Amino acid sequence: MRIDASANLSSSLAASDSIDTNNRGSRDGLGLPPNNVPSGERRSAPAEYDSILCRVDLPAKSWVKHALDVTLAVIALVSIAPVLVVVAIAIRAETKGPILFRQKRFGQKACQFDVLKFRTMYADKGDFTGELATKPRDPRVTRVGRILRRASLDELPQLINVIRGEMSLVGPRPHAVHMRVEGVRYDSAFGKYIDRHRVKPGITGWAQVNGSRGEVRTLEVASRRLELDLQYIENWSLWLDIRILLKTAFGGFLTNYD
Repeated sequence: MRIDASANLSSSLAASDSIDTNNRGSRDGLGLPPNNVPSGERRSAPAEYDSILCRVDLPAKSWVKHALDVTLAVIALVSIAPVLVVVAIAIRAETKGPILFRQKRFGQKACQFDVLKFRTMYADKGDFTGELATKPRDPRVTRVGRILRRASLDELPQLINVIRGEMSLVGPRPHAVHMRVEGVRYDSAFGKYIDRHRVKPGITGWAQVNGSRGEVRTLEVASRRLELDLQYIENWSLWLDIRILLKTAFGGFLTNYD
């Protein structure tokens, strides 16, 4: 069975824009724990994640993927340093408060870490838990923040998270610890949700380059994104990571944000 990608980069990639969902041989390359975790544990709530996954010993992780992440992240930080400075100045010029915004997110094995983003909301209105989803024309978002969100420039500080080893360049997007959709926790809505935490979260991913980017407001959208995340995990390869990075660079970072 093959699954065709919905986003095409160019004719050179179009011929290979499909992934084999029957391929299960790449799990060790991502450093995934065995897939024999008891079903009861695989469906546990976020509050219990630490006692389930954070204590699981992972097989040797892919040092090739890690080395690629760190190398490209360092090169990117140096290359876009002028852009980072301009963004920082714009944020500080418009509103008072810190330039960076920190929020608790679930990482690999569902262990929590502080994700870094450029601040896009007024300093006293930031959502540190992720429980209050951003709405269209959200009054909490600044004018500079709207521009940053449309171009996903607010995500650039996560290159630091990659260098720290908390994130990867490519992987499922990290979810805030109290994130809900239609008032329901993801783990309560989807039995396989915990499986997406078997790898490091990424700055971009298979879901994002296939059109599933931005705020999630319905269970239907959340289900589609989870499906794409699991496809990535089960079919991972370095070539797939490179394809996703190329697609992101050629427009996959743009977000419809009002």
